[in-house]
Amino acid sequence: MASEVVDDLSRLRVALIGYGEVGRILGCALHARGLASLSTFDRLFDDPARREAMRQRARDDGVLPAATAATAVADADLVLCAVTADQTSAAAQSVAASLRAGAFYVDVNSASPQTKCNCAALIDAANGRYVEMAVMTSVPPYGIRVPMLSGGPHAADVAPLLATLGFRVEPASDKLGVASAIKMCRSVIVKGMEAIVIESFLTARRYGVERQVLASLAETFPGLDWEKNGDYFFQRVVAHGKRRAEEMREAAATVREGGLEPFMASAIADRHAWLAALTAAGVFADLPPDASWREFADQIAKS
Repeated sequence: MASEVVDDLSRLRVALIGYGEVGRILGCALHARGLASLSTFDRLFDDPARREAMRQRARDDGVLPAATAATAVADADLVLCAVTADQTSAAAQSVAASLRAGAFYVDVNSASPQTKCNCAALIDAANGRYVEMAVMTSVPPYGIRVPMLSGGPHAADVAPLLATLGFRVEPASDKLGVASAIKMCRSVIVKGMEAIVIESFLTARRYGVERQVLASLAETFPGLDWEKNGDYFFQRVVAHGKRRAEEMREAAATVREGGLEPFMASAIADRHAWLAALTAAGVFADLPPDASWREFADQIAKS
């Protein structure tokens, strides 16, 4: 069924592994397609402090929470894996033995080429069909239409089905690892800009020279709104620093797999992890999500 465009989506069974920000966005979009079944499992379903809220959130979205990852995928024609970067391998391991023969396993996680190749070996050995996917920008506000690159020998087979479901996917290569290499190299720049701006702006604020620094940056790079970008970078990393740090660990692995020492990627991961730790400690608890970068900087100075 899943190797062709499914004209009647009411016969299609889909499972989501991971029901965080991305998983939930995909789940809500897929629920509207009127599928035969839509189930999910997230490792937080096993967390006594959070499982009931997480499960109820899935139910409210029209997605059936499963007791285990294996249960979620057992009857699925299509599995979409959207977990944090550090859980990419564990997620594949948790479901490989339970996949239906011929089921597609679409891995949208931000992981290194070697990690994706290792996951493909697990899935394909279990008679599933692994498809590498690289998400090429922030999922909000695009939703299910976020630009993605696909890769691997099964990517072309699943492409019509994904298009029917509303995904926006472009082929990168029939060779595994290429799509993820593109994604990870991009991440060094994007997450690196966030880390550099955060470090620079925090330091400028400490010395009271932010006005002069921003003016100089505006003169040198007139096409960038440094004030607006500063706000956005702080907001995103405060909200998602842990996930970004994990992605940058995978970016560092990508650089290392390419034969280089990941000086920059590792440092970027450390800066994101540092801000994530402040968030976890409640440093920003009194600030709104859309606070300015100066407000975040001042909270850090008080901590």
